[in-house]
Amino acid sequence: MLQLQNQFSQLLLLTFVLLLAPQAYAHEPAAEMSAAAERFLQSLDQQQDKAVYEFSHDQQKNWHFLPDKFIKPDGARYGLPLEQMQPEQRALAYALVNTGLSHQGYLTTMTITSLEQILHDLENKNLIRNPLLYYVTIFGKPGDQQAWGWRFEGHHLSINITIVGGKLFSVTPSFFGTNPAIVKQGKHQGLQTLDQEENIARELVTSLSDDQRKVAIISEKAPDDIITSEQRKVEASSFTPAQGIACQDLNQQQQQVLLKLVKAYAEKYRPEIVSQIHQQTKLFDLQDLHFAWAGSLQQGQGHYYRIQSPKFLFEYDNTQNNANHVHAVWREFNGDFGTDLLRQHYDAHHNNK
Repeated sequence: MLQLQNQFSQLLLLTFVLLLAPQAYAHEPAAEMSAAAERFLQSLDQQQDKAVYEFSHDQQKNWHFLPDKFIKPDGARYGLPLEQMQPEQRALAYALVNTGLSHQGYLTTMTITSLEQILHDLENKNLIRNPLLYYVTIFGKPGDQQAWGWRFEGHHLSINITIVGGKLFSVTPSFFGTNPAIVKQGKHQGLQTLDQEENIARELVTSLSDDQRKVAIISEKAPDDIITSEQRKVEASSFTPAQGIACQDLNQQQQQVLLKLVKAYAEKYRPEIVSQIHQQTKLFDLQDLHFAWAGSLQQGQGHYYRIQSPKFLFEYDNTQNNANHVHAVWREFNGDFGTDLLRQHYDAHHNNK
């Protein structure tokens, strides 16, 4: 009996330790990113010349979601591509990417890169379709308590993370795209990427009453692409006054669908990061949101929508390739690349300079 009691006590203690483990031993995202970036850089030799830029370098804001050859003016994307890495370096690059994303976000990211191989096969071995043409770039020194950042980018993907003051995060511009949105043939037939961004928005717009639709639908024709394209800075004045239907003019159920849609964009990133961004931007505060739709309500037809507040903007467009080609982006009007955070940090710590 005593032996059984001892075993039971040990089991209770082990259970208690395991329950506390995530809180006791969890590392802050900034520390994990710094460690992952350092490990990646330590694996490089002369390749660091391609992978590392000063934090204030112009390349930090030179972001793109097009294939390399279409980037103006020189058809080049800067950073170190996966195809020029050894397998162990590639693994460390993926580890860095994983430090910033949720499980769903990482799955989405890897699925988007895998679509390049599908396009390669569909387009008669088109050389610009290459799942290893994704680039890692480090800006500044990892762990710098002033600011540093990193980017993982290639066709239909641009993840830009800036860390300010060792703990504050910016994740915009945040671009996720997919072509094809739904794979129509081959061994991956039926694979659908970014389905939440489309399906939740369609659920919202089709739930609107006739009077609500008159306000929410701003055009019968969708624009050819997201309006903000690859702009380095998005001006709030370009989207003022806000078009579409105000959140307060939605019923409670519709408001919850809109909130779910916002989360589909935001929750690609780690919960700790998203929670912090919400504190900075009121990301999940429905009060100031507007939802606007353009184009057809029918699945398989071209459509566009955007969600905006005074601080941020989400844009989605699906018009190309017979409405089977998605571009979706999250921007902050004054906060892309950590601009607002940097201003606040310098105001707080460098007023005497």
